[in-house]
Amino acid sequence: MRLVRAVDSYLRHISIERGLSDNTVAAYRRDLAAYLEWLQQRGVEESSEVTPALVADFVADRASAQPPIAASSLARLQSSVRGLHRFLAREGVEDADPSARLRPPKQPRRLPKALTIDQVERLLDASGPAPAVGAEPGAAPGDLLGIRDRALLELLYATGARVSEIVQLDVDDMAHGDVLRVRGKGSKERIVPVGSYARAAVEAYLTRSRPELSRRGRATPKLFLGARGAPLSRQSAWLVIRDAAERAQLTAHVSPHTLRHSFATHLLQGGADVRVVQELLGHASVATTQIYTYVSVDALRDVYATSHPRAR
Repeated sequence: MRLVRAVDSYLRHISIERGLSDNTVAAYRRDLAAYLEWLQQRGVEESSEVTPALVADFVADRASAQPPIAASSLARLQSSVRGLHRFLAREGVEDADPSARLRPPKQPRRLPKALTIDQVERLLDASGPAPAVGAEPGAAPGDLLGIRDRALLELLYATGARVSEIVQLDVDDMAHGDVLRVRGKGSKERIVPVGSYARAAVEAYLTRSRPELSRRGRATPKLFLGARGAPLSRQSAWLVIRDAAERAQLTAHVSPHTLRHSFATHLLQGGADVRVVQELLGHASVATTQIYTYVSVDALRDVYATSHPRAR
């Protein structure tokens, strides 16, 4: 099969049949475009012409590139190539998988950066006004976005959801009392409890801010709206968090994933079972969640070092 056609078939497979996210498919498309270009420069146009030696040479070439690429990017590149050839072998297009012996590079373990509980509270307070008990519907023009931003950050921290999952929420997704229906990677749904602080912040947004924002644009079921009434984008949500971090004078780098990391870390530090946290985060494997236990172990070491009389 022509390699160009083979790549198109594989990308359709991971998009439609496996239901991978648009961002993941786009990353695989970029990786495989680089792979095809490299093979074409060596006169390889058919999938049957790809050998284990060619695959190994391609990876070695990318690993020695200048400037060097990150280990995570190289691992994803290898995953893209392996996925393509495994797909072709499984579909019977090719008899063998030339990437079968390819092993991903060992990546350094990176502990997620989590905020302390005090830092999270500072971040939330800097994002916008706390919900006022008995407040009348409607808000002053300057408060519209602040009320929205507070609801956004409260919900991110309360659920540990990815920012892409939060901006895709519909208003109806909040209509389940104290739980939230989240659609994650691969269109998989999970149910996550929502605490009272986040529920109050979202309720304040729905009654005092969203109606006015909605009037500024076309009707949409999306929960979070931008200043002109359009659905809030992932990039805009990132800017909301960045601006709140600056106002809170947090020197550590704060991103949407920082709140997800903080959610998981604080649950484990509070005694939550790692498999419960896995379910809440929507991780397919508990091994992905277990990295947060290292953060909790670090916290235990700190307490031990400062509290035990013979720790030093």
